[in-house]
Amino acid sequence: MRAVVMHAPGDVRVEQRENPEILEPTDAIIRLSAACVCGSDLWPYRGVTTHDGPSPMGHEYVGVVEEVGAEVRDITPGQFVVGSFFASDNTCEICRAGYQSRCVHAVPMGAIGTQAQLVRVPLADGTLVATPEMPGADLIPSLLAASDVLGTGWFAAVAAEAGPGKTVAVVGDGAVGLLGVLAAGRLGAERIVVFSRHADRQKLAIEFGATDIVTERGDEGVARLKDLTGGLGAHSVIEAVGTQESMMQAIRSTRPGGHVGYVGVTHGVELPAMELFFSGVHLHGGPAPVRRFLPELIRLIWDREIDPGKVFDLELPLEEAAEAYKAMDERRAVKVLLRP
Repeated sequence: MRAVVMHAPGDVRVEQRENPEILEPTDAIIRLSAACVCGSDLWPYRGVTTHDGPSPMGHEYVGVVEEVGAEVRDITPGQFVVGSFFASDNTCEICRAGYQSRCVHAVPMGAIGTQAQLVRVPLADGTLVATPEMPGADLIPSLLAASDVLGTGWFAAVAAEAGPGKTVAVVGDGAVGLLGVLAAGRLGAERIVVFSRHADRQKLAIEFGATDIVTERGDEGVARLKDLTGGLGAHSVIEAVGTQESMMQAIRSTRPGGHVGYVGVTHGVELPAMELFFSGVHLHGGPAPVRRFLPELIRLIWDREIDPGKVFDLELPLEEAAEAYKAMDERRAVKVLLRP
């Protein structure tokens, strides 16, 4: 099969690799209908995180089941399925509490690589959710978004306790932040403020339900947000970047007693304990338990109540994965969909 491999920062190649095989009786093999590049894939691409390459890439995926292991009961060949970036059994105590990304048997799909023609999915019954039938081509981008960025944005909004009567602020105008806007709106938020300096992303944020755009960032952005909220700050803040500046902007934008839902993969973030102590702010987040939300997200997409696939503003064949990474790195694309 053809698959994406990162050899070093900035060095992404599409190579011939062995087809995956069933290794455990709980595995499934999927033929990918679509994959994509995630913002978190850019950290090793930019050399921000250590890269021990060559490494398979990708952790977002939808496709058709080709084969299942002997112990797989609920997932069958021929089904179209959506999975999460963590494989989980969905039966352990942590999964039953709704935190499948921290399953005691969790397997990170990024270590397997889903930017490929085929992929092995461990713990298939607990990880994969089948659609009611084979979807039309127009639904595939939105179903792919559910695999990570929609589920992550949704978790961020839930963790921030977005809801009726609330003002929600979103730090980060990438795909996760934009879909956090969509989620906050679906959860009933009264006002949604997005920090963004990019006209194309501002436009999409407004399509997804944003009511206000703040172009300032850092402490200036915080001051502007407080101007909009009577000096108090937002009830709920989504942090979707993962830097020191974005985390502090999120915390400082939150009113006392408010909630920050943080889902940006953190790099070099250190929280000042005394400031946090006196802020009175709740912090909750981490790797999103996408599997918790998948059945409802698939239903909303299937019934065409939401269209998260709009975050894909560039589509390329898998063979052009290097250009996909470059386009996202240079901010020429919000998110790139790859067709195997």
